[in-house]
Amino acid sequence: MILVSTPSAGLLPCRPEFQRSRPRKVCSQLDRILHPKASESPITLNSRRRTCECFDLHNDLIPYGDAWTWQKDIVREKKALIDANEECPDTLIVLQHHPVYTMGTDSSEEYLNFDPKDSPFSIYRTERGGEVTYHGPGQLVMYPIINLRNHKMDLHWYLRALEEVVIRVLSSTFSINAHRLDGLTGVWAGNQKLAAIGIRVSKWIAFHGLALNVTTDLTPFNWIVPCGIRNRQVGNVKELLREVDLHTGFQKNIHLDKDFQLIDTTFEALLQEFSEVFQLDIHQKTIPTLERFVNQAPKS
Repeated sequence: MILVSTPSAGLLPCRPEFQRSRPRKVCSQLDRILHPKASESPITLNSRRRTCECFDLHNDLIPYGDAWTWQKDIVREKKALIDANEECPDTLIVLQHHPVYTMGTDSSEEYLNFDPKDSPFSIYRTERGGEVTYHGPGQLVMYPIINLRNHKMDLHWYLRALEEVVIRVLSSTFSINAHRLDGLTGVWAGNQKLAAIGIRVSKWIAFHGLALNVTTDLTPFNWIVPCGIRNRQVGNVKELLREVDLHTGFQKNIHLDKDFQLIDTTFEALLQEFSEVFQLDIHQKTIPTLERFVNQAPKS
């Protein structure tokens, strides 16, 4: 087992260009004492806004296998629409998972710090890219099932756009100095990785997506080498904000002992920034067919 520590992470003030998209103002007093740092990779946006259906399960725990099957069903439906030369809009699913490890197509078991036959949680090997990661309660998972023909048929652009969504959320909503690292996919604060990204693209339909640690228990990450990256750590939003409380004594407009409030705030910000980065109008959809496996996440 690898034990990790939590270093100080940089934070930044809420920049004027982010004011348009902030669902709630947090850490406002930090604006006067911290230095701004803009995202290093601005995303070129489409001028035409399209619609995106959104299945909101952000307060629910969904078994990984069911969500994975659901994604693949939607991908098949979208491929059929394309083959029939019909309109193929985008879909977004937001949820939490029961504890699980997932591995990419070519993931190596050398990044598991346990015997796979005696895993602490179920392991799924999927068709996404990337190495092993952990999903669990307190982590918001976004599965955009995107028709890249409607945006830009460029996988590098798409990965950077997903990173941009998270960077904007962390910067504008929580004043966390989030950034990229050259040669690595994901979003970081200091030496801590806060968001992992892994995708699969088939006939320019992208699925899988990103996972942002909000209030996630980080212990299960100790039993793997997350994303195959050694000598770096994993963090979550809650602990970074708690660290700011300890170092500054400032009171923010959010109660860190109320995990559900932090989850809700993050979800609202993710939806807003996803809409802006991809120039999509989000339309909420109901999920009657998923009632059999939806378990609501505990409130705390």
